[in-house]
Amino acid sequence: MTLTLNYSYRIYPDSKQEAMLDQWLEICRRSYNYALRELKDWIASRKCPIDRCSLESEYIMAASYPFPSYHQQQNQLPKAKKVFSGLALVPSQVLQTNVRRLHDAWDFFRNRGFGFPRFKKYGQMKSLLFPQFRSNPLTGWQLKLPKLGKVQINLHRPIPNGFVIKQVRVVKKAMGWFAVISIQSDINLPEIEAPFGHPLGLDVGLSSYLATSDNYIEKGRKFFKSEHRKLKLLQRRLSRKSKGSFNYEKARKRVEKQHNHIAFKRKDYQFKLAHFVCDMGDSIFMEDIDFRTMAKGFLGKHTLDAGFGQFRDILKYVCKIRGKYFGLVDHRGTSQTCPNCRAEMRKTLSDRIHDCPECGYRCDRDVASAQEIC
Repeated sequence: MTLTLNYSYRIYPDSKQEAMLDQWLEICRRSYNYALRELKDWIASRKCPIDRCSLESEYIMAASYPFPSYHQQQNQLPKAKKVFSGLALVPSQVLQTNVRRLHDAWDFFRNRGFGFPRFKKYGQMKSLLFPQFRSNPLTGWQLKLPKLGKVQINLHRPIPNGFVIKQVRVVKKAMGWFAVISIQSDINLPEIEAPFGHPLGLDVGLSSYLATSDNYIEKGRKFFKSEHRKLKLLQRRLSRKSKGSFNYEKARKRVEKQHNHIAFKRKDYQFKLAHFVCDMGDSIFMEDIDFRTMAKGFLGKHTLDAGFGQFRDILKYVCKIRGKYFGLVDHRGTSQTCPNCRAEMRKTLSDRIHDCPECGYRCDRDVASAQEIC
């Protein structure tokens, strides 16, 4: 079994390297749009019925023209470099993975039936993928990338022994540049297929972010709500700028940076909470609920701020690397059943205390739900 992990680091390219990365992103955006245009033209040329044409216009392409698949478009890149000299500035493998990104979106659309790939506007291409390396690209506090050279990197945690760097994705955000390093190892992790040790049930909610079956309640933090005042001020300033001007772009970056700040704080908190939960139990059980449905209610803004779906994914990942069991439980009836005598007890959202009339068991409503999940 191959274990794959992604480590994210902050990188600090100099002004010349940053200009090169911005140029590469724009070239990749144009090549992505060109490949998508070819794909859409091929589809449009075959929409017309064989015995009639549209009254307005019809796109015509030769019947022998092959479908622009990934391999077909990838093989056209060397010829395209002779016509468009700018393509030669970008590493060839980065261009190939850029075309692969388009066809991954196309395959995803074909499988689920909606979500056709869209053209990317200026500035929407945010990442470059370097898919392979002949040797270790990390040398001390520097990351060596093809055609870019050595870039300063904040290696806040070292690569574990036994892991090999497979690929590096360079991501541009408002707060700066980041490198997401994918590492692999042939470590054999034990497959935990059944619960063991101390069980722990979890119930998530808005009044208390997390309640466990061991009577622990995590009040949680509202990141978007606490930072909303500053975000509102920055958005108001942005609305007063002339769109497309230099001052508009500066204000837009400030808004984007504030959103990054909120997202980073939330994710850091959820990782620390996931490790804290794993310290309390060996088998973790959480309710299997579609949080997208909760986000459509009148408390949708607070539900999205809590990020329950992201926390569930993070907790599942942390349980896997720490050798804990993680299981999902049907959420229906967990808050309406007494965990002590299993009697049905109807409660509204305003009822925050569980007081069973059958057995007299009394505790916090969220703790009772977590105990029922457990």
